[in-house]
Amino acid sequence: MIRNWLLSWPRGSKRILQLCADLILLWFSLWLAFVIRIGWDDTCKHILDYKWLFIVAPIIAFPIFIKLGMYRAVMRFIGKEALTAIAKAVTISALVLALVIYWYRDVPASVPRSLIFNYWWLSLLFIGGLRLVMRHYFLGDWLEVVHGPFYSNGGGKAFPRVAVYGAGAAGNQLVTALRMGRMMEPVAFVDDNEDITEATIAGLKVYRPEQLQEMIDETKATQLLLAIPSATRSRRQEILAMLAPYPLHVRTIPGFMDLASGRVKVQDLQEVDIADLLGRDPVAPHQALFDRCIRSKSVMVTGAGGSIGSELCRQILVSGATRLILFEHSEFNLYSITTELQRHIAREGLVIELIPILGSIRNPVRLFEVMETWEVETVYHAAAYKHVPIVETNTTEGVLNNLFGTLHTAQSAVKAGVENFVLISTDKAVRPTNVMGATKRLAELVLQALSSEKEVPLFGEGGKVFENNTRFTMVRFGNVLGSSGSVIPLFRKQIQDGGPVTVTHPEITRYFMTIPEAAELVIQAGSLGEGGDVFVLDMGEPVKIADLAEKMINLTGLTVKSDKNPAGDIAIKFTGLRPGEKLYEELLIGDDVIDTEHEMIMRANESMISWKELGDLLAKLDGAVKAENCAIIRDLLLRYVAGYKPQGDIVDHLYAKKHID
Repeated sequence: MIRNWLLSWPRGSKRILQLCADLILLWFSLWLAFVIRIGWDDTCKHILDYKWLFIVAPIIAFPIFIKLGMYRAVMRFIGKEALTAIAKAVTISALVLALVIYWYRDVPASVPRSLIFNYWWLSLLFIGGLRLVMRHYFLGDWLEVVHGPFYSNGGGKAFPRVAVYGAGAAGNQLVTALRMGRMMEPVAFVDDNEDITEATIAGLKVYRPEQLQEMIDETKATQLLLAIPSATRSRRQEILAMLAPYPLHVRTIPGFMDLASGRVKVQDLQEVDIADLLGRDPVAPHQALFDRCIRSKSVMVTGAGGSIGSELCRQILVSGATRLILFEHSEFNLYSITTELQRHIAREGLVIELIPILGSIRNPVRLFEVMETWEVETVYHAAAYKHVPIVETNTTEGVLNNLFGTLHTAQSAVKAGVENFVLISTDKAVRPTNVMGATKRLAELVLQALSSEKEVPLFGEGGKVFENNTRFTMVRFGNVLGSSGSVIPLFRKQIQDGGPVTVTHPEITRYFMTIPEAAELVIQAGSLGEGGDVFVLDMGEPVKIADLAEKMINLTGLTVKSDKNPAGDIAIKFTGLRPGEKLYEELLIGDDVIDTEHEMIMRANESMISWKELGDLLAKLDGAVKAENCAIIRDLLLRYVAGYKPQGDIVDHLYAKKHID
C-alpha cells in the first residue's frame, strides 16, 4: 500500500517531501491569486513579468514555516495546535511579502493590491487543507465518509460499535484514541448533562441515560465504554446498576492518575472494576496513623508475596520506612514482589533498603535471626493458609501454619525486641465452622495472651522468661476483591469460557473490600492499639454472591440463562456449600464494640485466655499434630475456640484415609 510505504520513509525524507509539496502549493496559490484578480488570459500573457514574485514568496515563507514548527508536527497526529501554527506562518509570510512589495515599488511590473489577500487565503486553504487530507488518509478516516457504517477492518468483519458514557474531556479523548486505533467504531455519547442532550460532539449524537434503548436501536451499539474517571465509586455503582438491564458489554478507561503516571494509556480499556459494583468510596488515610509504625523504621512483612502482604509492601515502600524485609515461603512470589518493588524504587528514586528473605514462619530460629539482624521495629504478619476447603482437608498443616507459625513469629518478635506486631486476621475467626477460622482465632488468642504478660516464659524455650516490650494488635476483616482464590477472578474466567458460573449456594453472602483499602486500614489499625486489641474494619454491607455473579454476566453484554430466560447466554450453577463453608460471615464474637479515632476502624472487646492455660493447649495441639490425630485437634478446638461448630465429619485427607476408609 502507498500509505504504508510512505509511513516507512525516514523522517528526513518525509520533511523534504513536505517542503517540495509546500513549494508547489505556494506557487499554485500565487498563480491562482493572479487568475482571480486579472483573469485567465491576462495571467497567461503577463505572468513572466512577475517571475521575481515566485522567487521571493518561497524565500520569505520557508524560514517562517520552519521557525514556527510546521515541519516538526507528525502528519497523522496533527491537531489544533499545529493548525494554529500553520495559520500564523501563512499569515506572517503573506504580510512580509506585502511589505516587500510596498518597499520596492520600482519592480518590473506593479502588483495588484488585492493579490496579497488572495494569496493569503489560498495558501491557507491549500497548505492547511493538504495536511488535514493527509491526516485523514494516514488514519484511514476518509473511508468512513465513503463506506459509513459498513466500514470494516479489511477482513470482512465490522468493527465493534461502541457508545461512550461521558461526553466530557475524558470521553472526547477516548473517542479520538478509538478513531486513531481503528479497532472500534464510536457511534454515540451518553451523558446525564441535560445541557448537551441531543447535541452533536465530535460528530456523535449525545443521548440521555433514559434514551439507552433508543440509542441501541439507532446505532446498533454492542459495547459501552465508561469515560468518567473522576466519578466517585458510589456514583459509578448507580450508573452500572442503570446499565445492567441493557445488552451492552460495559468497560472503562483508567483513572487520570494512572494515565499521568504512564502506567496505562487511554486505549487500555479495562473490564469494569468490581469495586464499582459495591459502591464503596475509599476513605483518605489518617496520615499520622499511617506513619506511626512505618516512617523511619525497619519493617518486616511475612507472607510478603501474597495478596495482602504484597499490597502492604507497596504502601510501606512509599511511606518513609528505612528498611523493608520481605519474608516469604514461595520463591516465585518473593521474586515477583521483589522485582516489582525494585523497579518502583529505581523509577521514583526512593531511599530504602529492600531485603528479600526466603523462609518459613514454621522456622523460629530463622525468624528470630532475621528480626535481630535487621533490628526490625514493626512486623506485619500476613502469612497464613486462607482457603477454607483446602485447610479443612489438610487440618494439621493448617494448625502448624496458622497457629504455630503465628506463635513462632510473635515469640521471635518478643525475643528480638520488636516494638509493634500486627496480625492480619479474618472474619472467619468469628464463631468458625471450619479449621481455617478456628486456627486464626487461636492465633488471635496467642497475641491476646502474650499482650497480658510483661515477662513471659515463651513456649518451647525450656521455661526461660523473656521481657515483653512488643505491642500486639490484630485486625479482622472479610474478603478482599481480586485476591488469590477469590470468586471474582474465577467468575471472570468462567464467563470468558462460556459458563456456567458456579456459586455454592443461592443465599451465600460475603463482606468485600479492595486490597489497597484493606492494606491501608490494616496499617492504620496497627497504630491504634495499646496491646492485645482486636480491631474490626467497616466492611459495609454484605454482598450476595449470586447477585454479584449476575451483575458480572450482565456487564459483559451477556444475559443469565435461567428457567425464566432459557435463551440466555451464561448459566449460574449452584454447587452446594463446601466443607467448612458458612452462608454468612460475622466480624464480632460479642456485641461489645468501641469506636476509634478512625471512622472505618472499630475496637472489639473479645474474650481471652491466660498465657499459662494457652501453654497447656499448645502442648496438647503440638502432640496431636505430630500424631496426625485430627480427632483430638477437633476436640481441643471445640473446647477452646468460642462458637466453633464444625458442620460435618472430619474430612482431612490423610486422617480419613487412615481411620475412616
